[in-house]
Amino acid sequence: MSSLGDLEKPGLGFSHRQIMVTMSGLVIAMLLALLDNMIVAPALPTIVGDLGGLEHLAWVTTGYILATTIATPIWGKLGDLYGRRIVFVASIALFLVGSALCGMAQNMFELVGFRAVQGLGAGGLVVGVLSIIGEMIPPRDRSKYQGVMMAVMPVALIGGPLIGGFITDHLSWRWAFYVNLPLGAIALVVCWITLAKLPRGTGRARIDWAGTGLLTVWITSLVLITTWGGTQYDWASPQILGLALLTILGLAAFIMVERRQPEPIMPLRVFKSRNFVLAGGVAFVSGFTLFGAVGYLPQFQQFVQGASATNSGLLLMPMMISVMAVSLISGTIISRTGRYRIFPILGSVVVTVGMFLFTTVGVGTSQAVTAIYMVVLGAGMGAIMQTSTLIAQNSLELRDMGAGTGASTFLRNMGSSLGVSILGALYASRLTDSLAHSAAGTGTGGQVTASSMTPQALRALPEAAQHVFQQAVTSGITGLFMLGSVVAALGIVVALFIRHVPLRGGKAAPEQRAATEVAMAEAAV
Repeated sequence: MSSLGDLEKPGLGFSHRQIMVTMSGLVIAMLLALLDNMIVAPALPTIVGDLGGLEHLAWVTTGYILATTIATPIWGKLGDLYGRRIVFVASIALFLVGSALCGMAQNMFELVGFRAVQGLGAGGLVVGVLSIIGEMIPPRDRSKYQGVMMAVMPVALIGGPLIGGFITDHLSWRWAFYVNLPLGAIALVVCWITLAKLPRGTGRARIDWAGTGLLTVWITSLVLITTWGGTQYDWASPQILGLALLTILGLAAFIMVERRQPEPIMPLRVFKSRNFVLAGGVAFVSGFTLFGAVGYLPQFQQFVQGASATNSGLLLMPMMISVMAVSLISGTIISRTGRYRIFPILGSVVVTVGMFLFTTVGVGTSQAVTAIYMVVLGAGMGAIMQTSTLIAQNSLELRDMGAGTGASTFLRNMGSSLGVSILGALYASRLTDSLAHSAAGTGTGGQVTASSMTPQALRALPEAAQHVFQQAVTSGITGLFMLGSVVAALGIVVALFIRHVPLRGGKAAPEQRAATEVAMAEAAV
């Protein structure tokens, strides 16, 4: 058995040493992307209370994810055309501009807009890292290098919530965004130097601006429907019906344009692969459920369990450690055996169980109990996240690696966008309805308002008023996770239809390579 050092050219002419040097820059960039999500989550209750407006809570995250969703396939295609290096560095720069603007936001509308700018850059970070790895290393060898990328996860997944909580408690929530700047400056320099070996794109093809515009239109319309429907506007209102019509027409026009474009922003041919579509479906579901958990659990921890922002970051650690551990274990098993089909199936089952467990929480639920629930949820996520990307990339030709990875990441981000907007709207609706019911029934609900409540303000209220608000938050959280568990169960059904296609690369014999080609052809049917 050969070691990593014996792999002379596992990818496009890259030696093991060249891969390791290049991945040093990718690790920093991935740390930048992961830290942002983890740092902001514990600060959200304070941010919303400071700037005002529970009704805008979902948009602080939705604006970011929506922009990331739209930008992901664009960055992937730009990387195919103009080369990964210049496009990747440009995405880092845009992310830093958005981070600085978020830190300077004076009201909720500015923050949502600047989060969108930040999200545009973040889309390039994620798809850039995945595309560069996919271009350098064949699927069978990729898991051998997974540990290098996974080394950054303990810092981001565990340290991120702690940093975010500490910043919120002892500095200002604005530093949750400013902290990106020094790290980003390092990432810019390191990536510019270490990615010099990557091939340059041709730059001769045209950018699909029509497809980009139509993609933006129908995705934005769909997210607005899920955000406003049943809350700000009635489902049968002209506004919602008009957005529904715009979504359908925009999607139809987008498909027509992409079928005719010589260089489409999202090549529809990648969706001919059965496994690619199914892996994308699993990624969609995982995005929907993961952001519901990470985005709204701090609400329960800070308002109901009385945790500070720093402690709520600590309380997320069981889930993050579980994600990291299971990801490492599954990556090692896939690397040694080449078998992967079982992981999205088991992962989807465990995620469903974890989401359902959170529907049982109440005002008296201890932190130890919720920690156990988070371990279960994290284990399921760890089995799904990298495996779904691996399956998708194994279904792509090299020429479509950037755009195809962008399409796969797009599906995950689309699930995140809809998850945050739908679950956020449900959370806010159940919370406000519970407060209104308490005000009418007990006369105490009127002492608290959801729109500008912060954890500090809640602790200053009388005990009866605190209990009313905590019950309202619990009602919102349990309803949110009930819907999340239903969506997660759909992921089980999708995962069951994934077929095992041998991973490309490694030291496959000619007979294995021939079997791989046949299996891939069957999976595309």
